[in-house]
Amino acid sequence: MADEPDKNAKTRADGAAAGVRTVTLADWLNRNRSGPNLAAAPDATPADGPGPRRGRRRNPGASMEMHQIRYFLAVCETLNFTRAAEQCNISQPALTRAIQKLEEELGGPMFRRERNLTHLTDLGRLVRPRLERILRETEAAHAAAQEFNTLEKAPLNLGVMCTIGPSRLIGLFSRVQYEMPGVEVNLNEATPEVLIEKMVAGEIDVGLIAMPGEIPDRFDRRRLYQERFVVAFPPGHRFGRMDSFRLYDIAGEPYLSRKSCEFAVHFRAVLAERGITLNYRYRSEREDWIQSMILAGMGCAFMPEYLPMFPGLPTRVISEPEVTRQVELVTVGGRRFSPAVKAFVDLVMAYDWDKVMTS
Repeated sequence: MADEPDKNAKTRADGAAAGVRTVTLADWLNRNRSGPNLAAAPDATPADGPGPRRGRRRNPGASMEMHQIRYFLAVCETLNFTRAAEQCNISQPALTRAIQKLEEELGGPMFRRERNLTHLTDLGRLVRPRLERILRETEAAHAAAQEFNTLEKAPLNLGVMCTIGPSRLIGLFSRVQYEMPGVEVNLNEATPEVLIEKMVAGEIDVGLIAMPGEIPDRFDRRRLYQERFVVAFPPGHRFGRMDSFRLYDIAGEPYLSRKSCEFAVHFRAVLAERGITLNYRYRSEREDWIQSMILAGMGCAFMPEYLPMFPGLPTRVISEPEVTRQVELVTVGGRRFSPAVKAFVDLVMAYDWDKVMTS
């Protein structure tokens, strides 16, 4: 095979003699593997243009910068390098150099200059809408980040345990609205177990929780206030004439079970120790239903002191034995706070909960 004539060499020689540029298929594929050879476009800029010479390849080590995109788009609008430089508040040579670097990055000239006229090349027309979109998205990202960091429009996902009544939180939320007007608070009500799962998943930033058991060690807990449990009963009920309420007093009374009560297991254990059996009549997950039925004279229920939502719902504190819970602000330990979360946590911890309790 070594003695066989090189047909490709002969073809290249014949082409060279005729002034025709010939390439092998392998060479052509190598040049076009990452896209069309824009340097060989038919309307490439002549020698007096600002771009690279015909056939110059893309610089693989270069990187596109935002100021280059802004300068390019300024020339697109003005079709004049001098006016574009004035618009961008830089010298014309600096603008020209920036565009040349961009052309090197993209692999070909983007402007054609003929005497006093400047026109976009095919490559320039191709990339212009894409670069305009990049600039718009970048500016939008900067604006969103500015709003986020300055709390002008920052989201805050707050988890509130479903048995924490609104009466103790309205004052706090009013303060948040006044001192953090740009923060958008999304309230998520759920059981403590669900809130914990959502915080681990990053769906909730901060939780207001009162759990009878231990919260996992990976969470940071900040005590806010203590809340007693009460018995709620219909108007005119005999409990209203008592100075104090003992668990034994509930015996024989129709009982309305709050299915969302996180202390239900604790209450059952305490009642079992004293040989007390509840006379269950209705069970519901909805606090408003339970309280409406109590007001209608259908039974009694145990609930946190600040949970009642309806005016005129009588209650008595459970005094024997006393049952309390700790309401805490809970966050995932080691997780960095966003500006909105940090501001919210600081505000909650500075809030005078004791004054709120006595007001």
